[in-house]
Amino acid sequence: MTSDSPFFLTRVECPLCRTINEFETVRVGAYVEEGRDTDFCPSAITWRYPRYQAVNPLTYFIAVCNNCYYARELNASFKDWKNDNNYRTYRLRSIKEKHLDQLSVADSFVKEIGDNIDIARYPNESAILKLQLAVFDEQLSDHYSRLDIGRFYLRIAWIFRSMEREGNPHYSFMQGLIFDLETKYRLVKDNWQELENQVADFAGHLTAHFDTDNVTVELKSHMYPYRDRFKDSITSLQDVLVQNRARQEEIELILNEYKSTILGSDGSNAGRLFGSSPSFGDFLLQLKSKWNGMVVNEQQALRKAIQYYKEAFSEGKEIAPGNQQIQATYLIAELSRRVGDFDEARRYFNSTIRYGQEFVHKNRNDQTQTALARKILELAVEQGRASNKTTMVSGA
Repeated sequence: MTSDSPFFLTRVECPLCRTINEFETVRVGAYVEEGRDTDFCPSAITWRYPRYQAVNPLTYFIAVCNNCYYARELNASFKDWKNDNNYRTYRLRSIKEKHLDQLSVADSFVKEIGDNIDIARYPNESAILKLQLAVFDEQLSDHYSRLDIGRFYLRIAWIFRSMEREGNPHYSFMQGLIFDLETKYRLVKDNWQELENQVADFAGHLTAHFDTDNVTVELKSHMYPYRDRFKDSITSLQDVLVQNRARQEEIELILNEYKSTILGSDGSNAGRLFGSSPSFGDFLLQLKSKWNGMVVNEQQALRKAIQYYKEAFSEGKEIAPGNQQIQATYLIAELSRRVGDFDEARRYFNSTIRYGQEFVHKNRNDQTQTALARKILELAVEQGRASNKTTMVSGA
C-alpha cells in the first residue's frame, strides 16, 4: 500500500488451511463519521482520501481466506488466534471439519459465496457476502456467539440501507409503505381464516344440537324444520367463504406483482447484473435455497439481528450488566420498531429505560462511566414515544 492509501496490509495465517493471507485493513483515522442513525448505523462518512469516498468501511470488516474461504471478523482476536487456547481447543476443530466438508462440494453454500466475492467490481455486495459467510462459519462452532451473529446481521442491514440510498432515494420509503400493506393484508387474511373456523365450529354445534336424543318426538317435529333452515343458511355462508378464499388469492397475487414491480423480484433493490445472475437479489435468493440463514434485504437482516440479540440477552453470558446490557435492550427495541413489531419495541424500550436509570443512579458520581447510558436513555425515550405514536395511529 502506498502512503496515500487509507489501508495497510495485515498478514494472517488461515487457521483452517494454513494459507498466509494479506488482508486490507482500514487505518485508524482514515475516515470520520458525520453522524449515526437511531440503530447506530453511520449516516454519513467522510474519508481523508477523497478517491475512496464511495467506499463503505464495512467492506473490510470481515476477512475471508483466499484459498478456503474461511471468514471471520478482522480483529485483534483473529490476528492472534494461535495464542487463543479456547479457540484452538474448543472451536477450531469443529469449524475446520464442517467448513472444509462444505468446501469439497462443488456447488455448496461456501463455494458459491467464496467464488463470487469480488471487492473491485462489487464492493457492497461482497461486503454482504463476507458477513453472511462469517455468520455461517460462526454457527459451525458447537458454542457459537449469538451476540456476534446479531452484530453481523445488523451490519448486513446497514449495507443494504446504504445501497438503497445510493440506488434509489425513494426505495426505503416505498419499502416501508409496501411492508405496511402486507401487514394489513395478513391481518385481513388471518381474520377471515378465523371466521371460517368459527363458522365450521358453529355448524358442528348445530349438528350436535339437533342430533340430541334427550327430547320427545313431538319436540323434535318442531325442531327439524329449523335444522333444515340452519343447514341451508350455513351452507350458503360457507359457499361465500370459499368464494372469498379465491378473492384472497387474487389479492395476494396482485400484491406480490405490485411489490415485484416497485421493489424488484426479491425486494432487495438489486437491479444490475451480478456475475452470471440477473441481479444480486436473484443470486441471494439462490443461496437462500441452500441455507436458510441467508437474507436478501434490510428487513430480513434486521429480523435476524433481533433474533440473535434476544438469544444473547436471554442467555446472559455474552452481555454484561451496565452499558452493554442497556445498549442490547435498546437495539432490540429499535430494530423491532423498524420492522413494525411495536409491542415488542415498547417492551424493550421500557426495559432500556429501567436498566439505564438504575445504572445512572448507581454510578451517578462517575460521569465518564454513565455517558453512554445517558445517551442511550435519551434515544430510548425518544424512539419509545415514536413507537407509541405509530401504534396509536395503526390502531385508530
